[in-house]
Amino acid sequence: MGNCWTASSRVDNAHGGAAVADPDTGSPIFVQCLDPSNVNSRAGLSFPSTRTTSTARSSLSVPSYSGKSTGESLPTPKTEGEILSSSNLKAFTFNELKSATRNFRLDSLLGEGGFGYVFKGWIDEHTLSASRPGSGMVVAVKKLKPEGFQGHKEWLTEVQYLGQLHHPNLVKLIGYCSEGDNRLLVYEFMPKGSLENHLFRRVAQPLSWATRIKVAVGAARGLSFLHDSETQVIFRDVKASNILLDAEFNVKLSDFGLAKDGPTGDMTHVSTQIMGTHGYAAPEYIATGRLSAKADVYSFGVVLLELLSGRRAVDKSKVGIEQNLVDWAKPYLGDKRKLFRVMDTRLEGQYTKKGAFTVASVALQCLGKEAKLRPRMSEVLAMLEQLQDSKETTKTSQMEQRNGTSSVPKSPIRHHQPSPLQPLPGGSPLPPEHRSPRTR
Repeated sequence: MGNCWTASSRVDNAHGGAAVADPDTGSPIFVQCLDPSNVNSRAGLSFPSTRTTSTARSSLSVPSYSGKSTGESLPTPKTEGEILSSSNLKAFTFNELKSATRNFRLDSLLGEGGFGYVFKGWIDEHTLSASRPGSGMVVAVKKLKPEGFQGHKEWLTEVQYLGQLHHPNLVKLIGYCSEGDNRLLVYEFMPKGSLENHLFRRVAQPLSWATRIKVAVGAARGLSFLHDSETQVIFRDVKASNILLDAEFNVKLSDFGLAKDGPTGDMTHVSTQIMGTHGYAAPEYIATGRLSAKADVYSFGVVLLELLSGRRAVDKSKVGIEQNLVDWAKPYLGDKRKLFRVMDTRLEGQYTKKGAFTVASVALQCLGKEAKLRPRMSEVLAMLEQLQDSKETTKTSQMEQRNGTSSVPKSPIRHHQPSPLQPLPGGSPLPPEHRSPRTR
């Protein structure tokens, strides 16, 4: 919830837009783009949906389509009361969360974004009642700003999905508060923050190759679970800032504010309002508003590129084609001799060429232009698990465990050919444990 903006909010015409076709009428619809850079934050982040200046996002929001299509799913909508009563979550009172966060004091603030604020809090792990700061279980409390229909809609969507879905690779939503105009969510606290923090901040230790594979496998497991559930769930906002990491770098997918039920029966897609993050959203979804699980597969391919390269999906500080990671990297992914140009220099060559080419090949399949030709997430997961279980990756992982680190050890020697292309994006002045914004 909350890293996206609708076309009716925070629109910056300086960033332009694009015309897309209404899937039913064929009429052009203007998709407005923006850079959600006006966000403040503080250290200590490990929670869903915190927005920072670190990721340039674009709005991909257009009005919902009113007509019907052959792939449109029309589930019976639930009321807010039905969603809240059917969730397996604790209903907190506002006073309980005030106490848990020390009255939402400034020194408890973890981050700030368009949706509102996220605070660090403490609750008793057995009774889930508020406890003294420093005792009990640490949680992240997301407090929604009172204004804004879209924020409330995303809040309710998170409750709907995370109140019912449980998996080791999905972030745990502990409870919610719906009291008067107050809307809050209480999550488990993720001590390592987001994948985005570890990939793109200069002050962070670079993730080792084995850890990157572990992260890719964990994210793929979470998405595969959603796609293969009895009622398919399309995450719709797969990106580095929505991949959270626990103390052992195990992955938890977070931020279900844009999640949507997938098509049913013989339907191939659902027609919906276009929302997502610029640089990650699948081209066919942007062009038509027709959403399928293959849109998540595309976005996951972008994340694989970020893991390989250490570059952001979109980086306006670069020049020309290098501003868009997919456009820049794609020509090199199928060529073993040129793949080194894509690889993150902070890995210092400490990866196997075979493993890197395997990940590049999987990414290339995920990024296929035709959605129907992309693999299913279960197939992607199988390919990545095979790589993770390979002798080379296992050996590297065992060495890291002995050294007690999941980051790249410093070496005076560069083991791979330096890239003649643009270097890594500059580090952010923000603290390493901080989350980035999300867009629509």
